[in-house]
This record gives sequence, structure tokens and C-alpha cells, in this order.
Amino acid sequence: MPQEFAPGLVLQDFTPPLDLSQYKLIAFDMDSTLINIECVDEIADAAGRKAEVAAITEAAMRGEITDYKDSLRQRVALLKGVTVAHMEQVYNERLQLNPGAAELVAACQAAGLKVLLVSGGFTFFTDRIRARLGIDFARSNVLEVVDGVLTGRMVDQPWGDICDGEEKRRTLLEVSTLMGIPASQTIAMGDGANDLPMMGVAGLSVAYHAKPRVRAQAKVAINQGGLDRLLELQA
Repeated sequence: MPQEFAPGLVLQDFTPPLDLSQYKLIAFDMDSTLINIECVDEIADAAGRKAEVAAITEAAMRGEITDYKDSLRQRVALLKGVTVAHMEQVYNERLQLNPGAAELVAACQAAGLKVLLVSGGFTFFTDRIRARLGIDFARSNVLEVVDGVLTGRMVDQPWGDICDGEEKRRTLLEVSTLMGIPASQTIAMGDGANDLPMMGVAGLSVAYHAKPRVRAQAKVAINQGGLDRLLELQA
């Protein structure tokens, strides 16, 4: 049975204390986990399609849409015509790190963990967040741009076409293998249904202000406060 360790900090299948030194890698989702927005929804605002895109995003995150790749293609198609200048505006004016994000990343790095950012979002944003937080590895999707304008398509990458839930899982395992560690020495944090595959193979899964299905399956759920509340589980 889940138990509330402290207000808004629920333990489903985890007994403190947390010893970060037992882990070697922490993987974060980006949108609504490390940062405060769903970037695709905010980009769509420029095209006057935010409500339409946000409804698809919400259904995908709840797990009501089983084909994440198709749902993302639908949303990206609706971004056609949006300029790179508008995406810059989203980054500069709307995007913020979630509370405790920088603190948790720094604490993990101080404990010797490598950090992975793996997102169903876009490199335009993940590249900036990676640099801002000093993240070691990142994987996300590439929006096709022609003459400073989105085409409504994504660009295939050497590892595949779209970073969906299965690709998040595969990436976590791939990085673990590269580091020479078992998946049991990894932590995965996310909020949506497409995070469940990587959370399912990690040694410690953490839901952050997550959808009900994700909260129910995570070992730890942070339902109030910042990401760094995970550190409250340390001795």
C-alpha cells in the first residue's frame, strides 16, 4: 500500500533512506518534469492551435492514446508555419525550470551520477536545457525547419524516427550499457505515460506531479513541491 512519507511525498515501493551513491545514472523527462511547460503546446499557440494540440498532448500523457508516435506527428503537423523566432520567444518568455530541478541535478552530479535527458520534445529546447544544467546525455526529436519556418514534419535521426516511450526505455538501457552498469543502478523521473517504459526498467522510478497512471506505478511520487523533494528520502 502507498504510504505518505511527508505531505505530498508518497512511497509506493521504496523504503528510505535513499543513498544516491548506489546509483550511477539519473534519467529525466523534460516537458512538465524538468521544465514547467509542454513545449509543443506553447509552439502551437503561435499558430492559433494551442487548444487542439494541448488536448492531444493531455490524452497522450494520460495513456489514452496508445500510438504516441502518431499523436506527435499529428501535433507537429499543426505547427506548420510557425517561425523559429516564435520558438525562441517560447524559450525566453514561457519556459522555466521546475522548482528544485537545478538543485536535484547538482546533488546527483555531486554524488557521482551521470545525467540523461530523454524527451518526446524537441532538440531546440533540450539542447538549451542540457547546456544550462550541464547534462551528460540527451535524446529528443528534431523539428524540420526551412527558411526559418517549421514544415510540420520531423527529421529522422541515426537512432530512429521519434523518441517515444519505447525509445526512452531503449536509450536508458543503451546509456547504462555504455557506462557498464546494470539498469538497477539507474533512476528515472517523469510525469506521463510515455515515461512508464523507462521508469519500469530503472532501479528507482519517480513520478513528478504525474498523471494518475504514472503515480500508481512509480516507486516514489512527488505530488507537491519541487523535484529536489527526492532528496528528503536521504538519511
